[in-house]
Amino acid sequence: MIRQPAFIAVGLVQPVIWLFLFGQLFRKVVDIPGFGAGASYLAYLIPGIVAMSAMNGNMWAGMNSMEEIDRGTLNRFLVSPARRVALMNANVVEQAVTTTVQTVIILVLGLAGGARYPGGAAGAAVVIVASILIGAVFGALSNTVGMLVRQREAIIGINVFFMLPLTFLSSAFLPATLMPGWMQGIAKCNPLNWAVQAGRMALSTGTDWAGVALRGGGLLALAVVCVTLSVATFRSYQKSV
Repeated sequence: MIRQPAFIAVGLVQPVIWLFLFGQLFRKVVDIPGFGAGASYLAYLIPGIVAMSAMNGNMWAGMNSMEEIDRGTLNRFLVSPARRVALMNANVVEQAVTTTVQTVIILVLGLAGGARYPGGAAGAAVVIVASILIGAVFGALSNTVGMLVRQREAIIGINVFFMLPLTFLSSAFLPATLMPGWMQGIAKCNPLNWAVQAGRMALSTGTDWAGVALRGGGLLALAVVCVTLSVATFRSYQKSV
């Protein structure tokens, strides 16, 4: 990340466009009954943009694994005493650092754009942790898919198929109460929505810490499961070479 800081800037292009384009284009939706009196749409949007950015950035972790396999780097690491969980998920940890930096920048840009965070520093910290956890979930899943299919085209297809539906089946842009009933049901099971809600609760006035802990705990448990799956598929690959 230090050697190639341009990747941080490149990864910020899309979320910044979404943040300020959607923030201005739909700023009047806060006037819809049931949205929330006195709400700032920019402030409402920021946790969603952060979670979406973390998910999108980490969904491509499997591509890095494919590159390591094609270059023979991964096979050479297999003779080392390094833990398999480290070999499989080092790129997820690397992406977590990038995600943290990008999240801080997005929060600062939101402040510059007029958003306010009543939750203060503690709320911002929750947003960062939630973005890391949702990134770990999708990064580990991407590595798992990479080990199973071992084709870049399959990873690209899966990412494109799930990226926008998962985003719009969450409360990233609108409260769940304004969604149709079937969408609300899906949103309750959507881990991206857990990250969005945890961040939004933490940044709001009168933080519901029980709700934050519930969603954060769910993300942590899911991240552990996904990392375990990625290591299992890696061991399967190890036996095949």
